[in-house]
Amino acid sequence: MKKGIIFDIQRCSLVDGDGVRTAIFFKGCNLKCKWCHNPEGIDKNIQMLYYKDKCTFCGKCTQICPNEQKSCTLCGKCTVYCPADAKEICGKEYAIKELLDIILKDKTYYEASGGGVTLSGGECMLQIDFVKELLKKCRENQINTAVDTAGNVEWKCFEEILPYTNTFLFDIKCISENLHKQGTGVSNLLILKNLKRLSDANANIVIRIPIIGGFNDSYDELLKISQFLKNINFKKVELLPYHNMGKHKYEALNLESHLFSEPQKEQIDKFKKLFA
Repeated sequence: MKKGIIFDIQRCSLVDGDGVRTAIFFKGCNLKCKWCHNPEGIDKNIQMLYYKDKCTFCGKCTQICPNEQKSCTLCGKCTVYCPADAKEICGKEYAIKELLDIILKDKTYYEASGGGVTLSGGECMLQIDFVKELLKKCRENQINTAVDTAGNVEWKCFEEILPYTNTFLFDIKCISENLHKQGTGVSNLLILKNLKRLSDANANIVIRIPIIGGFNDSYDELLKISQFLKNINFKKVELLPYHNMGKHKYEALNLESHLFSEPQKEQIDKFKKLFA
C-alpha cells in the first residue's frame, strides 16, 4: 500500500469536528487560496522551511550538510543540529498502520466526547486511495470519521469514501465564480456541483465558510451563499474568521503572502443571522 504524505497530526483537537479529535493534515492542494494559513500544505512534496528571523548564521548547518548546502536532499541533518530551530522538514510519509497506532491512542477520548478522526489538508482527497483505506480502518475500529474538503475533486472521489465517512466538513469560499477565481485560482463550478450531489446522497454535511476581510466579507456575497444553501441538506454552518498567523510560514517557504483584514465580532454576528 502506498504511503500517505502528512504535514501535521494534531491530537486532542477541538476545532476539527465534534468532540475530541485527532486531525491529520495531508500535503497537497489544488486550490491556491491567497489567505491560506497552512501554505506548507499546498505543495504535495516534502519541503524544507527556513525561518530567517530565527537564524543566528552560526554555520553549523553548512558544516553538517553532506552537500555543503549546494543542494538539498531533505536528509534533515541540518534541522537536528541547528541550535536556533531555524530549519524544519515539512512532510513525512506514513503507512496506514503507523497512523492507526496514533489514532487508537485516544480512542477513549473519542468515545467519551463523541469525537473521532478528521482528515484534512491541504486537500486530503488528492491522496484518495490512502484516505479511503485509512477511513476503512477507522470504521473497522468503531472510530467516528470526518473529511475536511474544499470539494475541488472528481465526484468519484466522494463516491469512494462516502460509505466510510460520518461527516463532511465542506468549505464554501464564495458563490460568485469570478471572485472565486481571483481568490483561489480556480472556478467553483465543480465545487458547488459536488456539494449538491453530496447533499442528494444524504451525506452528513457541515458547511464551513471562511470570512476573509476584503474578499468575501460583503453582505451580498454571504447572502448569495445562504440562498444557495437553501437547496442543500446540511447539519450546520460554521463561520471561520480569517487570521494571519500563517504569515511566517510564507516567509519560511519563500512564498508571496497576501494580508487581509480580520473581521470584527459584530460583523460575524451579523452574518450568522443569515444562516439562522
